[in-house]
Amino acid sequence: MSRWFRSEHMEYISLIVNEDAAHDCLADLGKLSAIQFTDLNPDLTPFQRRYVSYVRRCDELERKLRFFASECDNFGLNLETAGDVDAFLESSAAVVRSGSGLAAGAPAGGKGASGTQLLESLEGELEGYESQLRELNAYSEKLTREYNEKVELQEVLEKARRFFMTDAPRLAVSELSGGRGGSKPGALLAGAHDDEARADLDMRFSSITGVVSTEEKVRFERMIFRATRGNCYVRFAPIKQPITDPETGSLIEKCVFIVFFKSLSIETKLKKICDAFFAHRYSLPDMDDAPAVDRMLTENAQELVDSRTVLLKNQDTRFRLCQMLAQHTERWTWIVLREKAVYHTLNMFKADVSGMLRGEGWVISESFEDVRSSVNRAHSDMDHNMPSHVDQVAKPWPTPPTHFTTNKFTYGYQEFVNTYGIPRYREANPALFTAATFPFLFGVMYGDIGHGLFLFCAGLYLLWNEEKNDKAKLDELTGGLHAGRYMLAMMGFFAVYAGLVYNDCFSLGLNLFGSRWSFGSDSPEEGDVAEMTGQYGDGDSVYPFGLDPMWHVAQNELLFFNSFKMKLSVIFGIFQMFSGTCLKGINAIYFGKRLDFLFEFLPMVAFACSLFVYMVILIFMKWSINWNSRMLSATCIDPASDGWGSADYQETVNGQTGVWVDCGGGGDGTCTPWGYACSGNDSTADKCPLDFGGSGDGCQPPNLITTLINIALAPGTVDEPMYKGQAGIQNLLLAIAGLSVPVLLCAKPYFMSKAAATQHHSAHDDDDDDDEEHGFGEIIIHQAIETIEFVLGMVSNTASYLRLWALSLAHSELATVFWEKAMLSTLNLNWFATFIGYGVFAGTTFGVLLMMDVLECFLHALRLHWVEFQNKFFAADGIRFAPYSFKQILTDASA
Repeated sequence: MSRWFRSEHMEYISLIVNEDAAHDCLADLGKLSAIQFTDLNPDLTPFQRRYVSYVRRCDELERKLRFFASECDNFGLNLETAGDVDAFLESSAAVVRSGSGLAAGAPAGGKGASGTQLLESLEGELEGYESQLRELNAYSEKLTREYNEKVELQEVLEKARRFFMTDAPRLAVSELSGGRGGSKPGALLAGAHDDEARADLDMRFSSITGVVSTEEKVRFERMIFRATRGNCYVRFAPIKQPITDPETGSLIEKCVFIVFFKSLSIETKLKKICDAFFAHRYSLPDMDDAPAVDRMLTENAQELVDSRTVLLKNQDTRFRLCQMLAQHTERWTWIVLREKAVYHTLNMFKADVSGMLRGEGWVISESFEDVRSSVNRAHSDMDHNMPSHVDQVAKPWPTPPTHFTTNKFTYGYQEFVNTYGIPRYREANPALFTAATFPFLFGVMYGDIGHGLFLFCAGLYLLWNEEKNDKAKLDELTGGLHAGRYMLAMMGFFAVYAGLVYNDCFSLGLNLFGSRWSFGSDSPEEGDVAEMTGQYGDGDSVYPFGLDPMWHVAQNELLFFNSFKMKLSVIFGIFQMFSGTCLKGINAIYFGKRLDFLFEFLPMVAFACSLFVYMVILIFMKWSINWNSRMLSATCIDPASDGWGSADYQETVNGQTGVWVDCGGGGDGTCTPWGYACSGNDSTADKCPLDFGGSGDGCQPPNLITTLINIALAPGTVDEPMYKGQAGIQNLLLAIAGLSVPVLLCAKPYFMSKAAATQHHSAHDDDDDDDEEHGFGEIIIHQAIETIEFVLGMVSNTASYLRLWALSLAHSELATVFWEKAMLSTLNLNWFATFIGYGVFAGTTFGVLLMMDVLECFLHALRLHWVEFQNKFFAADGIRFAPYSFKQILTDASA
């Protein structure tokens, strides 16, 4: 736990390695995930780096692998996983597959082959697969186009013959257009020797037939009508079977068209329109020549069968190739990413001496020896005589990065804090406290036994499937839930806990331990008053855990719960904010910032304690005082009545506790329990034996809000004091708070400027004076902002914590409305209405309270930590440790 409180110790080191062994050194360092390299070549562009050619080769390999993945996706094949990342990194040899099965390859550990040999092996294998696959794809596109043309021709022949046989048996000599090429007029059917036939042929129409997309049908017809001014006759017939687009592979609905016309100029326009709409034109024989039509249909049908056979064979070959690629693509991708990371990192090294490379970076202190051992081992494996060098860089160092060692439980909370900002190096980590307070404050807002149990079970379900989800590829939402599975389970647990404290389960109170209040009858009516079953203050009169269920049926239920939750919210808020302020002092002590501790932390503590911690003390005092006894001590009672001698009176007067004193019948005949004779015109202060001052002399419960406001607005005035000398104490606290503000504002800048003046006393000139004034002005402005933010923030942030009460109230009231309106109103009708009512109740509960309200409470708890808690001590401007890690790279690539 202490390791999580402050970040890991870092050391800034320098590595000098032999260029031939550099690849193996970084291959081993990438497995450690313990070093973050610094770029020693910031002035060089990416294209001027030493290993840019290797990075380009890796990029080219990545492109080929993405091509393989897209082709597998086209066939609906899922890429087989390469297994566990740790197992991949620890494996001694990653085998690259080839040829008919398993091709050769390259060792994953880098011990059997150098990085160059590994890239060459992968390039050779993947180049062969890519060329083979692209060739098959091109051939498939060509075959698909030819097959589509034959399918369209078959449809055109059938539709045209049906049209000529049924609608126009004496029309049209068809024109051959040859696909997307030009068309030429067809021969007339009649012989040249017959004059009557010539006259008949002169009256016949020409036609163009083809296929156009169904989506373009209306526009195509409209364009023909406008271009020819209605001097054409167009007919369409749909093709039932969709046609496959050879380029995209998508299915397209098409239809056959036939256009009749009687003009060469119209023919030219029609051809241009067909080309514009990508309509395919086809040549048909004379429809009056039935044997020629049948012969063409038969020949085309046979060619269609042959084309389909060849196309299916091509598709099967591509599918089997993609099946093989799907088995190895992810593993190849991991190898390429690992090599690319190595060369990217080598580009950060500097070649100071020929044959040697120098690198610098941050390493986790406890991993320093592991880094040194890895570098030495890589050199020894390469049998290089020149030793490697790994040692610390002389100080001063750059600003160290921040790294926390986390586990499955702490990871979610650390990311929770890092989303707002990274802690500074060795600064107190807010995540340690957030792990406890975040789910707790969520539970305070969401407190309900039933709803919290649903949330808790959801968290347990995610924990049950933890190992399965760790290995699965999850989408963004599911991955986020999996990362926060422990947080979700704790949120549900604390929601159940808070629900037990509130005694609230789906807006109903549970009588788990037996109520300590009783109406005196088994059938109480509205307006009846419940009495305690035990003596006030006795253990038997206290409900064992949480609130008594009788409060859920009381008329003043809302007033009671509001008062309780409001005070609880203020207590939790001030405790958390004060804890944040204390962490500021702990940081100041740890970093040796004496001025911060004396003139920031101590004034902040004085200000917070004198007003806000004092408020919490007053709340607990008001809860702990027996107000029944105090109010009874200022009450006039007839000594002869049954109320005289009640055990509720427990005040200590003249050294006697709970003793009733008869006043001897003076005044109007009534007496207070401590023996004061009442006259009928006595004030509460006259009858109260405490002598605390104020209007009630301490015998009446105060309004705490009024008391706290009067500390500042009416110093020395306490209307209803709770203890003797309260006005003087509050004046003293107000003075402390007032003095702490100028100390917080001015003390630190004064001593900083004084120290700076001492340092520059020996050499002063005009420029130095200007710089000093400028620096002192910045310090004053910064300190003024800090002071205003803290003083006003303590007030506004305390009010902000009232959202704990507000959201808890909203949750309980919504649950009450859903229960009463959806369930209770239908229970007394009939079974069908009850069934419908339960459906409405379940639906609204799930949608509003189990979904929307969970998110709302989560966001409000998030804000309380990010703003109210962390701004007391958290700068959030640290540098995140980004280690050179193969595991992180491969995990991100697999996400």
